[in-house]
Amino acid sequence: MAHIPVAIIGGGPAGLMAAEALTARGRAVCVYDAMPTVGRKFLLAGKSGLNLTHAEAFETLLSRYDGAGFLRPCLQAFPPSRLRQWAEELGVGTFSANNGRVYVQGLRASPLLRAWLVRLQQQGVQFFTRHRWQGWTAEGALIFDTPNGVHEVNAPATVLALGGASWKRMGSDGSWASLLQARGVALQPFLPANCGFDVPFGAYFREHYAGQPLKTVRLTFTDLQGNTHQQVGECMVSAYGLEGSLIYTFSADIRDTLLAGKPAMVELDLVPGIAQASLAEKLAAGRGSRSLSSQLKRVAHLEGVKAGLVWEFVPKAEQADATRLAHWLKHLPIPLTAPRPIDEAISTAGGVARSALTPQWMLKNLPGVFCAGEMLDWSAPTGGYLLSACFAGGHWVGQAVADWLALQEQSQPAQVWMKRGRLG
Repeated sequence: MAHIPVAIIGGGPAGLMAAEALTARGRAVCVYDAMPTVGRKFLLAGKSGLNLTHAEAFETLLSRYDGAGFLRPCLQAFPPSRLRQWAEELGVGTFSANNGRVYVQGLRASPLLRAWLVRLQQQGVQFFTRHRWQGWTAEGALIFDTPNGVHEVNAPATVLALGGASWKRMGSDGSWASLLQARGVALQPFLPANCGFDVPFGAYFREHYAGQPLKTVRLTFTDLQGNTHQQVGECMVSAYGLEGSLIYTFSADIRDTLLAGKPAMVELDLVPGIAQASLAEKLAAGRGSRSLSSQLKRVAHLEGVKAGLVWEFVPKAEQADATRLAHWLKHLPIPLTAPRPIDEAISTAGGVARSALTPQWMLKNLPGVFCAGEMLDWSAPTGGYLLSACFAGGHWVGQAVADWLALQEQSQPAQVWMKRGRLG
């Protein structure tokens, strides 16, 4: 018996992986996307090198997620090792960098996406672009706005993989939230995740150092619960403040502190390779007629943007005292005043509440409607964690839809339960 196609709305990694899992189970699939082409945010994410997943031990990897318990089953079913194997089956090898991040060979996302789309088409997946989902008819049909007018689709099951609320230009705008809210689906507010933060830099500092990287610094932050977090890495000075992977690692805790009305202060160790006592001794010794700038460069290799931070945040009265200056270089306080707007964030927290879903990620009050990807209420730092969970979640939902359809068909003919409507 020919199957009526499952509708997948959203052509990012989660939606496409759900399509692959469904076709592997013999299901027909149609993928609908509002943009002219699928995978646009995926391609942009890989612009500076596609970080597909992470090579650390599974329990350590799982601990990086807000929503670890929720994601555990899907990540166990489709772990990073399986994701790497999947990429290699498409002809795109992977490698693990020294920091554990796993990248695709050649670093670009486009060869992987291109090979994947070819395979999906060979498996019979049909793609409909410029189809913006607008909800359901009273009878349960999906409604799409298209260049050729309104299009209605009856599907035996639907996968929503619509993304979060950042990067609107890539199609991820969160506009779907009102459609689900109108159907009584519980949602959590969208919040920026993996975002930059405003810093009150002076005009001179902004003019001279915006766009420059801060390499090899240790960042320390104490969260609302009093837990102190530290990590060595890199971030970037921007015209508005700080951004980049080291900031993104702590962005959820920093954001939550600011939302609670508390001041958010990070400490930067500008010279993590030198102990404070040794640094103080070297700063005090043999300066002679050298300027402080020359001494900082000679002793601590501080110049450029790192030296600029010293002039920006170390009180002038403290700069002449080697002991005090060494303390500042190891514990430089940087005030963060606000997260950047949500559309600038790499990803978002919030979305469909976990309580609204069955263990198979079907909406409890909308039978036959499943959700996957960033539109669900979980978050993670950059480093391959976001993509890894989106791929795994798509695979999880694809399997769940196939299982659910098989149960439905055992109990009654497909054409009967199709006519009853999926929305009760």
